Amino acid sequence: MRRIEFIAIHCTAGSQSTTIKQLELEFKRKGWKYPGYHYVILPDGKIHQMLAVEKVSNGVKGWNSKIINIAYIGGIDANGKPTDNRTEAQKKSLVSLLKLLRKTYPNAIIQGHRDFSPDLNHDGKITPNEWIKACPCFNAKDEYKDI
Repeated sequence: MRRIEFIAIHCTAGSQSTTIKQLELEFKRKGWKYPGYHYVILPDGKIHQMLAVEKVSNGVKGWNSKIINIAYIGGIDANGKPTDNRTEAQKKSLVSLLKLLRKTYPNAIIQGHRDFSPDLNHDGKITPNEWIKACPCFNAKDEYKDI
């Protein structure tokens, strides 16, 4: 069993009409052996498992061996700008999935992809000017701190 230290929350950085098949094709186009996420949450709240948690996915470069990666379909508005456009069903399913994973990985830190960005000014906080990307387009660390 892998030693899981983090549960990383992502957006797929596309429209909410993106399909699982489109995600699979994108990962294949990138030449990845495994997908970027273990789980993907569709707009209707359905949770799709893309990869067994025992395997390493490609969600956060340099950290993947210690992470379970979860994404929601969406994260980009009609103008291509990062936005938190999770549906209520996605929010509910994400909380349910995190609670379930917490039982198996009680010490895993839940945070967003952007929270893995380097702390450039060494103040102990990752601020918007330091983010490598905006993903997941909301503050996952704060939102899920009580799970």
